[in-house]
Amino acid sequence: MRTFLDAKAMAKSLREGLGQKQIELSHSDCLELIARQFSVNSWNILAAKIAAEEGSATTAESGVRLADAIPILRIFSIEKAKEFYLDFLGFKTDWEHRFGDDFPLYTQVSRSGLRLHLSEHHGDASPGSTVFVWMRGIADFHRELMAKKYRYNRPGLEEAPWDARVVEVSDPFGNKVRFSEPNEADDTRLR
Repeated sequence: MRTFLDAKAMAKSLREGLGQKQIELSHSDCLELIARQFSVNSWNILAAKIAAEEGSATTAESGVRLADAIPILRIFSIEKAKEFYLDFLGFKTDWEHRFGDDFPLYTQVSRSGLRLHLSEHHGDASPGSTVFVWMRGIADFHRELMAKKYRYNRPGLEEAPWDARVVEVSDPFGNKVRFSEPNEADDTRLR
């Protein structure tokens, strides 16, 4: 069976081809037509079948299955970390952990599916790390950040050499988070 990306590319190609003939169909309608080409009733069913097949092929080949990576960033002040990650960037605290009273904090913050671990522990991470994040809606995100008037960071919205727009922020501990949106609307880098 063809891969999920192939099926999405087929739908995009179908839509463009029909558009050239002045036949307008939504991307969703084209996905449904491609699903029927694979002899299934809907795009959701096809997407599930492809995902299951890709997952079983990966597992059968090696028994290894990797999940999302979660960056760990070193922090030195809980107050400054909350001011930056929660108040400025709009993340929320998922959980906090300490081994005891007055021990270093280890916490997870998240926003829109992106998770970051912040740690006061000496051996967990080196200050000055950079996290690269693919995203959508970067212009809205940039406007949101600028409206907060955070006194320590006024990021720009810039064109990057990798065909994307970028907003890069630096936390109070020297770590950077580089938010990047591909210029292509249907880009595979956002899978």
